[in-house]
Amino acid sequence: MHKYWVLPEPIPPELDAALGAHAPLERQILVRRGVHSLEQADLFLKGGEPETGDPFLLLGMEAAVPRLLQAARSGEPVVVYGDYDADGVTATALLVEVLEGLGARVSAYIPNRFDEGYGLHEAALTVLHHQGARVVVSVDCGIRSVREAEHARDLGLDLILTDHHHPGADLPPAFAVINPRLPGDPYPFKELAGVGLAYKLAQALRRQSGGPDPEEHLDLLAVGTIADLAALQGENRHLVSQGLKQLNREGSTAMRPGIRALIRVSGYEPGRVNATAVGFGLGPRLNAAGRLESADKALRLLTTRDPVEAESLAHELDAANRERQRLTRVTVERARLLGLGAGPIPALIFAAHAEFNAGVVGLAAGRLTEEYYRPAIVASIGEETTRASARSIPGVHITEMLDACADLLVQHGGHAVAAGFTVRNENLEIVVERLRSSADATLRGSDPRPRLEIDAEARFADLDGALMSFLERLEPCGIGNPVPVFASRQVTVVQRRAVGSDGSHLKLTLREGGRLFDAIAFRQGDLAEGLPARVDVAYHLERNLYLGVETPQLNVQDIRPSGQGQAEERD
Repeated sequence: MHKYWVLPEPIPPELDAALGAHAPLERQILVRRGVHSLEQADLFLKGGEPETGDPFLLLGMEAAVPRLLQAARSGEPVVVYGDYDADGVTATALLVEVLEGLGARVSAYIPNRFDEGYGLHEAALTVLHHQGARVVVSVDCGIRSVREAEHARDLGLDLILTDHHHPGADLPPAFAVINPRLPGDPYPFKELAGVGLAYKLAQALRRQSGGPDPEEHLDLLAVGTIADLAALQGENRHLVSQGLKQLNREGSTAMRPGIRALIRVSGYEPGRVNATAVGFGLGPRLNAAGRLESADKALRLLTTRDPVEAESLAHELDAANRERQRLTRVTVERARLLGLGAGPIPALIFAAHAEFNAGVVGLAAGRLTEEYYRPAIVASIGEETTRASARSIPGVHITEMLDACADLLVQHGGHAVAAGFTVRNENLEIVVERLRSSADATLRGSDPRPRLEIDAEARFADLDGALMSFLERLEPCGIGNPVPVFASRQVTVVQRRAVGSDGSHLKLTLREGGRLFDAIAFRQGDLAEGLPARVDVAYHLERNLYLGVETPQLNVQDIRPSGQGQAEERD
C-alpha cells in the first residue's frame, strides 16, 4: 500500500537564520523536532535534558520505598514479579540486582505465557506466599489486576505495583501503586516504559539509603525502553542515550557478558549499537524466549556473570528468534486468509484459530496493521478461553475499544495502538462484533492510508558524510524522535531484484543527478517486476556494513512512479 506523503513546510526565515550554523537539510530536520535555536540544537544533539524527574513525585513511592528497605533490613523475602517481554525482563533484572545490592533476600518470578498468560495471577501469588514471600513488587504489569490485588491482601502479601500501562476505572487495592498515568499523579513525564519505572523505584531506593543513582543499570533501561517502543523523548531520550553509551563501552568491565554475547549473535559490532540495533537485533531475541517457551533464559542471560553461559544462552535465543520468525510468517499468511474476504478491506481485521501460537499473534496482528492500515486482532483459541493481541492505527484507540467490552472480557489492557485481551469462547463472537462496530463508526467516511512524514526533500548529491554524521548525532531514534525521512524525485532505477529466502524484499540500485546508491526496500519484493524506470522514493539514509566494508545505503520506506500526481500534502 503506497503511503500518503506529508511534506514539510519551508522553514520560517527567522528560524532559518537562528539555525544558520547547520546545513539546510540539518535545519529542516531540527525544526521538525521542535528545535528553534542553536542552544536547543546543542542540547538535543547531546541526548536531551540531563535533569530527570524526582522519583518521589510518583504517587505510591513514599509508601513503597520504606517498605522495601524494611524488608531488606529484616530479611523478609521479596519477589519481583515481571512480564515475559523484553521490557518486563529487563525491568525484572534491574530491580532484582538493585535490591540484592541493598541486602534484600530477593528472587524473580515471570509467568509463563502459555500456562498463565500476561499479568498477575492468584495461583502464582498463593504459591509465592506459601514459599515465604512477604513483599511482591510487580514490574510492567498489574495496573488492572484488581481481583489479584485483593487476593494478595487477603493472603497478607504487601503488593507493590509498578506499571506504565493505562489504568482502568478501578485501581487495585495494593500496598502501593506506582504509575505516572494515575489520575492526579504529579510526575512530569508520562511515557516511561516498565523498565523506566523500575529504574525510578531503584533510584528512589538508592537515594533513600544514601547511595548513588543506579546508572550502571542504564544498559538494561535502554534495551527495554527501545524494545517496548516507548517514546524516545524527554526523560526517555536522556536515559536511553546514557544507556546506549554504556552498551557501547566495549572492553569495559561494566558490560554484561549476556549483552556482549547478544550483540555478537545479532550480527552487530560492539561499539556500534544504536537504537535500531536494539530494536531489530537485541530486543527480538530477548522477546523470543517468552514468545516460544519461557522468559527464564532471557532473564538468566541478562544477569549471568559467566561469559561461557552467556554465549550459550545467546545462541539459544538466536535459534528461538529464527523459529519465531518462521512461526510469524506462517501465522500472518493464515491470518490474512481468515481475516480478509474478497471485498473491501474491513474496518477491523480479525483472525482466530486454535493452531495459532499465542506467542506470535501480536506480531501477526502488527504485520496485518502495517500491510492494510487497519486495526487488526489475531487470537489463539483455547479450550475455554481465547487470548488475543490487537494492534491499531492513530485515531483508533484500541484499549478504549476494549474498555467498552469489559463486561465480557476476562482480562484486558494496553496502550492506544497495542493491547491484549482474554475472553471466554462463548463471548468471543459478541466481543468481535462490538469491536467491529466501533471500528466501523470511527473510520466511517474515511479512506485510511498510512501517512509518511517527510523531513526534507533532497538530491542525492546532498547525501554526504557530513549529513550521515549529523544523523547519527540524532540518536536515539524511535517513537517520538523518528529516523529522518528524505524524499527524492525523478530517480532512475538502474537495477532491481527480489531478495530474501522468499523474495519478499526489494534490492535496488538508484541514480539521481549522476550519483548512484544501493537501496533496500523491506517487504516490498512484489514491486520488482512492475517498477517503472523513473520513481519518487522516500527513504532513511544509513550505513551498511557487509563483509567488513561500510557503504551508504538507502532504506526505502515508500517508492512510487514519478509524475503521477500521487497523494501528498504540506504539514
